[in-house]
Amino acid sequence: MPELPEVETVRRGLEKLVVGQAVHSLTVLEPKSFHLDAGVSLDQHLLGTTVTSITRRGKVLIIHLTGGHCLVGHLKMTGQLVVVGANRDGNGQTRWGGGHPTDSLIDRLPDRSTRIILEFADGSHLYFNDQRKFGWLHLMPTAQVPQIELLAKMGPEPLEGDPWPEFHSRIRRHQATSIKAALLNQTVVAGIGNIYADEACWAARVHPATKVGRLSERKLRALLQGATEAMRTALAVGGSTDRTYVDAEGRRGAYLTFAKVFRKEGQPCQRCGTTLVKTRVAGRGTHLCPRCQRVVN
Repeated sequence: MPELPEVETVRRGLEKLVVGQAVHSLTVLEPKSFHLDAGVSLDQHLLGTTVTSITRRGKVLIIHLTGGHCLVGHLKMTGQLVVVGANRDGNGQTRWGGGHPTDSLIDRLPDRSTRIILEFADGSHLYFNDQRKFGWLHLMPTAQVPQIELLAKMGPEPLEGDPWPEFHSRIRRHQATSIKAALLNQTVVAGIGNIYADEACWAARVHPATKVGRLSERKLRALLQGATEAMRTALAVGGSTDRTYVDAEGRRGAYLTFAKVFRKEGQPCQRCGTTLVKTRVAGRGTHLCPRCQRVVN
């Protein structure tokens, strides 16, 4: 599932490519992928509107439109938002203003995973692709976005301001929970998923199955710092491509090349040389160093 760095990378790409664009048409190929609030009209509140900004809360993207409405989107496990420009060369590749071709994925769109197509007045397209069909786009009044249950309960943004006080307060409510499950809980902290939870635990030398109540304030600070450092590194290289993630121009992220533990089972720990292992914690595949990260009973 795309996590905070991946969703933020998509947000930045969309901000560059679609802000200022007027919506010309909408094609919904998979009805379950598109939600429409009662009383909201495509003709009045989407078609003919202009994209004014792109924001993010946790793993949720918000495409703001003129007229007080917006498209709220969640990529879930396999979702992609990819922009294809209006101008293509003789080989079918899209060329942006700088003249360089983007990743070849965009030259195959739409494909079998395409669920929604948004066409802009200049002829460019925004494709929402989703192999598993768990992701969605939701057209709704912007004023109602904070009332979405997922967002109303969400924890602090780890890369904005000082998240520690709120993070500390929220995570201490889960004393009997494993630290991995707590980090994955979006009401504790926003945007952390399997990749960055494993990276945070390795950085802090904490076994992911350790109960929150067994961890000192120093260890909790180290976990938050480990997560934020891993996410900042991921942002710098376009996010992490584990399976299906791509950015808004169809390019894969490179963070897993730099990851310390995630998907590194069988390789030596960069800190102590012990062979990294994969196990299950909180129902998720979990990567760790059995020497550096020991369960605190």
